[in-house]
Amino acid sequence: MERIKMTTPLVEMDGDEMTRILWKMIKDELLLPYIDLKTEYYDLGLEHRNETDDKVTMDSAEATKKYGVAVKCATITPNAARMTEYNLKEMWKSPNGTIRAALDGTVFRAPIIVKGIEPCVKNWEKPITLARHAYGDVYKNTEIKVPGAGKAELVFTAQDGTQIRETIHNFDGPGIIQGIHNTDRSITSFAKACFNYALDTKQDLWFATKDTISKKYDHNFKDIFQDIYEKEYEDKFKAAGIEYFYTLIDDAVARVMKAKGGFIWACKNYDGDVMSDMVSSAFGSLAMMTSVLVSPSGVYEYEAAHGTVQRHYYKHLKGEETSTNSVATIFAWTGALRKRGELDGNKELMQFSDKLEKATVQTIESGKMTKDLALITSLKNVTVLNSENFIKAVRETFDSLWYVM
Repeated sequence: MERIKMTTPLVEMDGDEMTRILWKMIKDELLLPYIDLKTEYYDLGLEHRNETDDKVTMDSAEATKKYGVAVKCATITPNAARMTEYNLKEMWKSPNGTIRAALDGTVFRAPIIVKGIEPCVKNWEKPITLARHAYGDVYKNTEIKVPGAGKAELVFTAQDGTQIRETIHNFDGPGIIQGIHNTDRSITSFAKACFNYALDTKQDLWFATKDTISKKYDHNFKDIFQDIYEKEYEDKFKAAGIEYFYTLIDDAVARVMKAKGGFIWACKNYDGDVMSDMVSSAFGSLAMMTSVLVSPSGVYEYEAAHGTVQRHYYKHLKGEETSTNSVATIFAWTGALRKRGELDGNKELMQFSDKLEKATVQTIESGKMTKDLALITSLKNVTVLNSENFIKAVRETFDSLWYVM
């Protein structure tokens, strides 16, 4: 069968460690034999980011704006240990954070549902999609380690020189201070992305903060969401038969644990970071979680929700066998290729993506899986495959679907 043609490239962002190894395996086994793959390639591996003073990350974000669709491999956000390990010029920022800020995007994460991998929360029947605000708060904070007694103040100086000044705390000894911020523009983009995604997927939308305690910061999020909903989306939601409601973050957590799923849960940046890991773990595995960054202008960047699988990479370097779950990375590719097909009117590319996802799920449900899933599955007599053989098993299943079209 002739390979599928692509008319427009998508942006390809390569990454680090074990996920970089899986990235090549997926392309070689599951993509290149079937697609005349057109990508604009950017190497976001830590060594190359260091060589380019991290310019490559911004370049990849600008390319994503240009082409509208990107797919990203997991990348390292360096800490002090990584500074030494990779001999870095400086502790480069999170590539995900840089790209999110550049696209002004919202991250939507949802579990991949597979029979035999039951959620820990027994009443969860449908996926719960986490919408995480991707700007500001603790991720763009300013911190001071207070050396001793003194007065800490929060000061805003307007362009005309006038000031707003509030006392944070009168210290009588050492302590710490953290300053965080957000912007109405970014919160507005977050709200619109959530409302649009809810309409696109026909799901209820929840939003939660702690406005009873944070009467200005968190309350501002609540007010902006409510204002936009009433002015632009209320009639659309009613016509679609879906609901938007606001509640406190602690109430949302309690409600989620008793819910059946099938809704979008919008959270501020840190809340979304934590709750997406909680939801993915409770559904089975972080390696079974899709992640897509959506900008207000309709730009999409797909990635796996997990990290670079450092421990498996070190085993791989020693020549030892690994059994690393590649499902979320496969779904990052299928998500990007489907969106590229949708934007270009390329139905064959969309069908390919659908069937590759189906083949991946069917492979697991047939009892062939990586070690992490074998440890939690309810299926009996499963076959544990190494990293490469799982991807090859997916290809066998895919061929049985693809060549009978």
